[in-house]
Amino acid sequence: MTSADGPSNAADYPAARLSSFYFSYYAVLGAFTPYWSLYLESRGLGVAAISVLMSLWYATRIVSPSLWTTLAARSAHPIRWLHAGCALALGCFALFLLPLRQAGLFAVMLGFCFTYNAVMPQFESITMSHLGARSDRYGLIRVWGSIGFILVVSLFGWLIDARRLGVGALPWLMLPVLAGVLASALMNRYARDPGQRPSDPQDGFRARLRKPPVIAFFVAAFLAQISFGPFYTFFSIYLSEHGYATAVQGALWTVGVLAEIGVFFLASRIFRRWDASRVLMVALLSASVRWLVTALFPDNTPVMVLAQLTHALNFGAFFAAAMQLLVRFFPGRMNGHGQGVFYGLSSGVGGVIGALLAGQLWRFGGETAFLASSFIALVAAFIVWRWLVRPHVVATSI
Repeated sequence: MTSADGPSNAADYPAARLSSFYFSYYAVLGAFTPYWSLYLESRGLGVAAISVLMSLWYATRIVSPSLWTTLAARSAHPIRWLHAGCALALGCFALFLLPLRQAGLFAVMLGFCFTYNAVMPQFESITMSHLGARSDRYGLIRVWGSIGFILVVSLFGWLIDARRLGVGALPWLMLPVLAGVLASALMNRYARDPGQRPSDPQDGFRARLRKPPVIAFFVAAFLAQISFGPFYTFFSIYLSEHGYATAVQGALWTVGVLAEIGVFFLASRIFRRWDASRVLMVALLSASVRWLVTALFPDNTPVMVLAQLTHALNFGAFFAAAMQLLVRFFPGRMNGHGQGVFYGLSSGVGGVIGALLAGQLWRFGGETAFLASSFIALVAAFIVWRWLVRPHVVATSI
């Protein structure tokens, strides 16, 4: 039995079914994020072509999530849009098995990225419809996404390297995982009719967007995503250039996500002690140091492991702090709109520019690209200090 606000107690929501979707969805990313650029390289594509194809992942984030959730909200059967999105993503991805040329790869990549990026925001609303007032339990469900990511990064790295399957087998390895995403989607449903989204207050959202701290926050988030461009697009290629085996590459990706999990579990304690704006600044400073170390010491494995461990700060703590600030800047019904701006500007526009900029800088070497990322992250940290941290400190001292 569920109430109008969601589950009546913690035992009522289908934790296993909800967790299975996060597990399988992020398991796909555990193969796609570290190894897909290597796969494209194995098909004879150059750095510029790879950067264009990988930028589609971020470009589609600008449009597909809002379009898909709008279509679902207007439908009499919104769950069908989740099913359709997962089915289309699986169908598009299966086309990678064909001997496509560059134009064909572009078209298939566009279709896959568009549909795959579309479904997660809708599933987030499904999860929250089940949790209702127990939204504090969200982390216990979302953590299975990180676990799925880690398992696939490690397993596929071993299969590609130690088992000598080769990176060309990657689409065959990923297809069963994508089928798992569709199977999990078919098992899940809303806890209640999601209904129509209420309109925003007349005076609220646009006025808040114009406030200097809010502008600074979005600019910093935008720059942070750009700084991750070389990492998300070429990090595995960078490691290959410096002699790291595929299995070791997978291990380096894994340690970062493991550290990220720990931060998510500790987030509530962190924000009881430090303001979110300070945490955001520290996260961006750690990103600047991370990219600097990656540029200067790529052949030093222990140092590279330590750099990857800072993912706990520059991704985990950054994301957690951003969520806290979005609640502060856009309370109540405005929060959904704030999340949309954050997602589109940071992961969408920032991701596209980051990937394309990484492709241009890579012509001068991976070290140059990561040095540029370090500077961009440092600029973002300064913006947060100047317009979020410093005014808060002055107001507190007064």
